[in-house]
Amino acid sequence: MGELVTVRVCEGISRGFAADARTRIAAVVSGADALVESLRIRIGTLGTAGSPGVAAGGPAATGAPGVLAQVNAEVDGRRIRVQEAAADLGEALDRLADGLRTRMTAVTAGWTPRPWPRRTRTRGLPAAAEPFTPLGVAPSVRSVARPEVPCPPGPRSIVRRKLPQLVWCSPDAAARTMDAMDYDIHLFTDPATETDAVVYRVGPTGYRLARTVAAGPPTRPAVPLTLSPCGAPELSEEQAVERLTAAELPHLFFAQPGSGRGRVLYRRFDGGLGLIAAAS
Repeated sequence: MGELVTVRVCEGISRGFAADARTRIAAVVSGADALVESLRIRIGTLGTAGSPGVAAGGPAATGAPGVLAQVNAEVDGRRIRVQEAAADLGEALDRLADGLRTRMTAVTAGWTPRPWPRRTRTRGLPAAAEPFTPLGVAPSVRSVARPEVPCPPGPRSIVRRKLPQLVWCSPDAAARTMDAMDYDIHLFTDPATETDAVVYRVGPTGYRLARTVAAGPPTRPAVPLTLSPCGAPELSEEQAVERLTAAELPHLFFAQPGSGRGRVLYRRFDGGLGLIAAAS
C-alpha cells in the first residue's frame, strides 16, 4: 500500500514528517489494500498560503496557528476526504488516522446518518439556540475541538475560487457525498426542481436542504432532512461577503443576480474567504 500513499508537505512543516504521515496512514488501510485505489495526504500550518483548503466551521478570533492535515482517497470506488486540525503534527495525524478509519468503515459498511450534535463545539451558540436559516448555518459542532486561528483585521477578501460543474443528484446523494468528503455544506443541482441547492450540517437532525428557489420537500428521503422554506437571496459577491462577516457565519448560500445560479461563500482556516460558484 505504501507506494499508493503520496504526501505533500506544505510551507512551515519539516519534510521529515512526511515519512511519519505515510506510515500512520498506511497502517490504517493495511488489510484493505484491494479497496483503496489511491491516497493523498497534505500537511500544512494553519494560516500559511500552502495550507490545505476549506475550514469546516471557519476560523476563530485568536490562538496559535497549529497544523492542518488532509487526506483524500478512493475507497471501494467512492471518493472520501478527511480534514483535521490540531495544535501539533502528532495530534493532527492521530485525528486524521481516526477520521480515515471511521470514514472507510462508513463507506464500506453502508451509509448511516451522522450524529448531531457532536459533543464539543469550537465556538458559537448552544445547540438549542442555533438558527434555522437558508442564508447560512450556525457554527459547526465537532467531536474534537479545533485550534483557533487568528483572523486578520479589517474586511475579508475572497482568496480562492472554485468553479465546478455541479452534479445533478438527489438531496440524499448530496448528503452522502457531504459526509464522505467531510464537508459541512455541499452545492449541487436538484433534478426534481432543476435548481441549484445545498445540503448542510445543522440541527435538529444534522441535515438541512436549501434551494435557490423555494420548493416542497423531496419525496420519501432516506436522509432525515429538514427543509428551508425560503429560496436563497440574490446577492453580489460584495453583499455576500458583508453579510457573512457581519453575521459571523461559517458559510453562506446565495444566488448570483441575473443567472440565479447557486454559490457558497465560506471561511478558510487561514482567515480568508473561499467561493464555490456553479460553472456556466
